[in-house]
Amino acid sequence: MKIRSVRSVVVNAEMRNWIFVRVETDEPGLFGWGEATLEWKTGAVVGAINDLAPFVLGQDPRDIRRLVRIMIKHGFWPPGVIGRSAISGIEIALWDILGKSLGQPVWRLLGGAARDRVRVYTHLGLGEMRAVYETTGAAELAARAHAVVARGYRAVKVVIVPYTHYTASPTQIGHVGTMMKGLRDAVGEEVEIMVDFHGRPASVSAALAYIEALVPYRPMFVEEPVQPGDPQAMAAVALRSPCPIAAGERLVDPREFAALFDRRAIHIAQPDLCHCGGFSEAGKIAAMAETCGIGLAPHNPLGPIATIAAWHFDIATPGVVIQEEMSGAVPWFAEVVSGLPSLSDGYWLKPQGAGLGVEVNDKVAARHPFAPEVLHATNAVLEDGTIVDW
Repeated sequence: MKIRSVRSVVVNAEMRNWIFVRVETDEPGLFGWGEATLEWKTGAVVGAINDLAPFVLGQDPRDIRRLVRIMIKHGFWPPGVIGRSAISGIEIALWDILGKSLGQPVWRLLGGAARDRVRVYTHLGLGEMRAVYETTGAAELAARAHAVVARGYRAVKVVIVPYTHYTASPTQIGHVGTMMKGLRDAVGEEVEIMVDFHGRPASVSAALAYIEALVPYRPMFVEEPVQPGDPQAMAAVALRSPCPIAAGERLVDPREFAALFDRRAIHIAQPDLCHCGGFSEAGKIAAMAETCGIGLAPHNPLGPIATIAAWHFDIATPGVVIQEEMSGAVPWFAEVVSGLPSLSDGYWLKPQGAGLGVEVNDKVAARHPFAPEVLHATNAVLEDGTIVDW
């Protein structure tokens, strides 16, 4: 069996262009699907996929670890997030091919079931961009959280930390505390709440000030309290934080995670299968995390193929605590791909079928061609004009 072609299918979903990757073999009807979505980097990732294709054409698609090593090591320049995302899309498709060729689901090939069901969470508006990032009032926050719970979710993540510089004002800290109190009162004690800081605090002290305001309302974890790439700062936060710290969505190399794990700088790691190199590299991260007593909450605000890939990974990975998903990001989320999980009391049950169990509806995909994503990050500007982290 040989790889015959590698191509991308771009589907615009407003906040993101989903980048689906189709790898075809020389066996009639045997192909695999992956996803390599990276917001605001669509052209670069598609170009990287095209650049990587010659490395795998003519190779046996079942030699997945060999092909990942070729794509990572034979390009001379170490792949960053663009290259790793491209590799991820191809790698996920290879697992789909392997599962189809053997008549087994991917989770079975990853070592079998480590659990019977996967706990999941979503965002306000089920992931619709403006609901996620533009809910700034306590009443609106509570109403949108109620809507999420009404859909069967038992955990929700919110972005309520304002754009911040090196210090957080009493007004900002008070607003965050008020928002969190209203949210906890609205959903009760049975619903988990996670707070995504988006790395907005520019200092450890600002991050800790916000955490102090959140602690009375028992968040499951706070995410990216400071910018990634500074394990010392993250460790300083984790050492003084009364609640768990999560991070990792913007890390793409296992060695980047190792820097956090060695310092016990986080309590929950958040690798994204579509950015870190796919199942193979995510498995390395999961193994390291387990040896350090660190749980996993895989990152996934992406498209439907990414969602299905995460589902298989979670079933096979014992360290997973909870899974992010955003199946309401656009109203037609479930139309472009079949085989998506259904929610049952806040959980996904095990996938069935061979490979990923993915079928892409070409007609629906064609109705949503590439378009420039919404440049929502342009809002990250302070009153004095200072550009800060989105």
